[in-house]
This record gives sequence, C-alpha cells and structure tokens, in this order.
Amino acid sequence: MSEIELIKLLQLYKNGQIDDSEILETISQLPYKDLGCAKLDTHRGLRCGVEEVIFCPGKIPEHLQSICKAAANMTGLCIFTRVSSDQAQLILKELPEANYYKDAAIIAVNIVEQDKLEGIAIVTGGTSDIRVAEEAAITAELMGNRVERIYDVGAAGIHRLFPYLDTLRKANAIVVVAGMEGALVTVVGGLVSAPVIAVPTSVGYGANLGGMTTLLSMLNSCVPGVSVVNIDNGFGGGVSAHLINRKVHGKK
Repeated sequence: MSEIELIKLLQLYKNGQIDDSEILETISQLPYKDLGCAKLDTHRGLRCGVEEVIFCPGKIPEHLQSICKAAANMTGLCIFTRVSSDQAQLILKELPEANYYKDAAIIAVNIVEQDKLEGIAIVTGGTSDIRVAEEAAITAELMGNRVERIYDVGAAGIHRLFPYLDTLRKANAIVVVAGMEGALVTVVGGLVSAPVIAVPTSVGYGANLGGMTTLLSMLNSCVPGVSVVNIDNGFGGGVSAHLINRKVHGKK
C-alpha cells in the first residue's frame, strides 16, 4: 500500500464510507500477508519507497500460484523479477491484467498511473548488456520515473557516447551497465556530476570469469561518486536510481 492509498483509506473512514471493522481489517494486513510459503511485505512501499518484489528463480509453481492469488488482492504495485517463460505463462494465467516486459523478464501488477519523474539515464557498453539494462529501466519506470536509454556506447568506440553528453549531464542518477573490463563506468563517471551506479554484467570472454573481472574493475574505478551493485543486478541498479531521483524531486 502506498502513502496515497493509505490517505484515501483514511479519508473513506473519515467520511463514514467504511466502518471500524473494515479499516481495522485493512490496517491489520499492512505489515505483511503470511502465505505459509511466503510473507508478502505489503508495508514496504510506505516504509522504504519501494513496493513488494517477488524474485522468481527457484520458486515452484504452487508457491507462485499462492503469491499470485495474494497479489491479486493487493492495492499497491507488485513486481515479479527474473521470470522464466514457463513462470510467465503461469503468472499471466493467474493475473491476466498484469503487464509482461519480456526483454526485462519482469511482470508487474497493480501498476499505478502517475506523472513520471525526469532524471534517470541508463547506459550500456554493448547490445549484449541490454537484457540487464532493461531490468533496470523497467524497474525504474514502474516506480514512477522517466528513463533515457543510451545503449551500445562502450569504450571500444567511445565516440558513440559523446552525442549524449547533454542528456547525461542533466540526469540526477545514471546507471552504467557493462561487461568485459567495465571501463565505461569510469569514462561516464569522469564526465558528470550525478551519482553513477555501476552494474557489472557477466558478458565477456573467458577471463571475464562470469562477470567477476568486471565487478572488480568497477570497484577499483578511480572516479569518486561511483557505487557498484552485484553482477547482472539490473533491478538493484534501477531501484538505487529511483531512490536518488525521488529525493531530488522532493519525494519522501
């Protein structure tokens, strides 16, 4: 439940449109919904500014079905991440009104229409990094942000980045998604004053070691103001950019 939804609920009670038992029932469910196999954090939006998120890998169909049934009765945004094709079929059958973002492997239900906050740019080193970048971009957009995408501008052809410098310098938060040696984050970080969130990907040749080389390279960036999330963690990068951007816009 979001802050806006809670205010609406209290207004309904104040106007006599719902009674004591109804508001107590609703408020009693705010901390979490206990499904046995999972405890949905329905209070997270009020507490942290980020609604409940379901990480799908490893979840068996029966557990996903239980979560979907609970999500159908929630009022706030609920995001399913890292959704496989089989899981997508199951979730969309249970939640036919949900939106499926295949390139990002994300499904979202109870999307709240709202004015989008300007200020986030997402940059990739190569086309192979777009899958992770889209996870970041869709996450940030679902949380109420407008995202500028700047893809395939890696250090091997750095001149491709220069036409977008104005866009980068206007951003409040920049997510840089790159594999290989991860040099792009240092280049971008040295050109802007905004916080830069580095997302290392597992894209690369043998000695890339599944993204470990990129991760260590980004952690050793000589540019101040760069923070690093885990390998392929586009979701984490998108959330970090969202939290920065909403503060810049004066949101709690």
